[in-house]
Amino acid sequence: MSTTPLVSIRCLVYNHEPYLRQCLEGFVMQKTNFPFEAIVHDDASTDGSAAIIREYAEKYPDIIKPIYETENQYSKRDGSLTRIVNSHLRGKYIAWCEGDDYWIDPMKLQKQVDFLEANPNYVFSYTNIVVDNCDPNNVQKRRFKGISGNICEFLITQGNPVATLTVCMRQNVWNEYLTERSSWNIKMKMGDLPVWIFASMKGPVHYLPDVTAAYRVLPQSASHSPNPNVIKDFVKNATDVCLFLNKRYNLGFSEEKIWKKYYRVLVVRMCEYSSREILKSIKECVVNYPTALLNGKVVYTLLKHLCFRKTVK
Repeated sequence: MSTTPLVSIRCLVYNHEPYLRQCLEGFVMQKTNFPFEAIVHDDASTDGSAAIIREYAEKYPDIIKPIYETENQYSKRDGSLTRIVNSHLRGKYIAWCEGDDYWIDPMKLQKQVDFLEANPNYVFSYTNIVVDNCDPNNVQKRRFKGISGNICEFLITQGNPVATLTVCMRQNVWNEYLTERSSWNIKMKMGDLPVWIFASMKGPVHYLPDVTAAYRVLPQSASHSPNPNVIKDFVKNATDVCLFLNKRYNLGFSEEKIWKKYYRVLVVRMCEYSSREILKSIKECVVNYPTALLNGKVVYTLLKHLCFRKTVK
């Protein structure tokens, strides 16, 4: 594997020691007829993450390409993390997987690259996943079915079926996104949704229904938190991003549909918390877009909450 890699895996690590071996094993087990590399960036972890990366880099030097920081780059909020990692990505395609997630299909990259090589108009490929709640007895297949084709409108007005850890994208599209993003005057609490929206503006997207990866749900992250206000801010910011991109690129999608999506997602996410938070979100929805409640997932989630009441107090 001394030639230029066809795929570069983009793996960001920060204090992922308990999960990192499983993540790196998912890389080195890949079976491909092309060379690939894993750029594993340790952002000055304070646990044993760097030591694990060194171990794998020594054992698999043709695959694991480490970057060790002595100063945390993410906290600078100046784009340095992205610039550093991107300068090491040599592949025609970029695959994502952070240090707390992991791949379970050894043919993942081969399947996706085979499709993208045969269909040069497609901008990226993503797959189905399982959800790992850090409980070996509670690993669940994702219920949200992915879609293929021109998914830009769906992403903006309906939801995001794309699991980041499954994506394999053309690097030229990723680089174009980074250039374009530098001119956007909007704060983004999420790093994935705007990428998928921008990429889907450039061409169709491929969904592979095979389960190739496991998304690990941790109690503290941008999209998961014991504090409902953190999640409310996250959902609102995702809506603001959709409204911004819809207007900036004259996409012409219905703003009413975007707001309805906001209230649907808000109610569903508040079902992870107390009945008080659920009622507050329902009231807000009824005042603004009551028809947003007439949605299968919303109804199912509310009924599930009433039946099992497994919410955070």
